[in-house]
Amino acid sequence: MKKQKLIVISMLFVISIFISLYFDSQIVKGVSLLRNNFLNECFMGITFVSSGIIIFFFLTSLFLWQGHKRKWILPLWFTLGLSVIVSFLLKFSVQRPRPFQLGIVFIMPVLEKSSHLIWNFSFPSFQAMLAFCAVPILSKEFPKFKYVWIVFASFMAFSRVYFGLHFLSDVIAGGLIGYLLGWFVVKTEKENKFWGRIWKKVFRK
Repeated sequence: MKKQKLIVISMLFVISIFISLYFDSQIVKGVSLLRNNFLNECFMGITFVSSGIIIFFFLTSLFLWQGHKRKWILPLWFTLGLSVIVSFLLKFSVQRPRPFQLGIVFIMPVLEKSSHLIWNFSFPSFQAMLAFCAVPILSKEFPKFKYVWIVFASFMAFSRVYFGLHFLSDVIAGGLIGYLLGWFVVKTEKENKFWGRIWKKVFRK
């Protein structure tokens, strides 16, 4: 993606974050009205699949499956790890309560119990950041697959709002930050081949 295009898209996302901040409560209330047994089961499955461990192993397996793309495994791991650190720091810096914690919407008991206290803040969405940080790498190595991943990531982000775990601004910000982290890793790797050199030294002796 050209730098100018990335800047324009990032600005649009930032504007949408500020707009959604103003309407966050109304949006999460409106989305909660869509809840029914069928959608609950569907989005519960997406929530399970979008866990960090499953995303990590799935993406790693994808790059292992294509032998000549294995050099991107280390940049992928670094990107996922960087997303975890950035999300952790932002959550504790902002400490925004989740919608259900503010009493705006109700949440399914199983989801409330599964929220670990250390991650029990709303901004930004860790799952959205983790899913979208992989998009730049997938765009480079699996251009056709990236659209499938973007659709999955979008449904996953929506499920966080659907269940009252996040506000819309949380998932938009998480997706944008994650994408920018992935773009930064891809850009630096293309310029200096740092992780590629490490891969050759460690795994091709």
